[in-house]
Amino acid sequence: MNITEINERIKQRPPFQMIERVVELEPNVSAKGIKCVSVNEPYFMGHFPDAPIMPGVLIIECAAQLCSLVIAPENAASDADKLYVLLKVKDFKFLKPVIPGDRLEIEVKCTLASAAAYEFSAVISVDGKVRAKGSMLFTAIDKSAVYE
Repeated sequence: MNITEINERIKQRPPFQMIERVVELEPNVSAKGIKCVSVNEPYFMGHFPDAPIMPGVLIIECAAQLCSLVIAPENAASDADKLYVLLKVKDFKFLKPVIPGDRLEIEVKCTLASAAAYEFSAVISVDGKVRAKGSMLFTAIDKSAVYE
């Protein structure tokens, strides 16, 4: 999937859209995606000006956005009034900082799919070396419940 195809399926937009290319996608099973880290991204102005490091929460967000693409389109279409939100982040480890110029290779695998939740394992690598890994749990909520 290129950026145009991703935009048809994902709700996030720049500067918060993190997935730029999907190289493998098996609905409801797994995906591999790419995020090219640029020094021009706004968070680097303050994190840290003299030694830019991508915040860990944004590395998790990259994986979370890729997970949202794994949920099959037929499921997402039937849930048009729902949002899949991150419920839990479990055992995420950051092994080496991500810096401008890195090309994140993100791999996610669905380990649980039920009516109530989806769980994924994630591995984020640069040049074949793992930079971060962990798991995430998502649940669907009604859009109307968000702003009550």
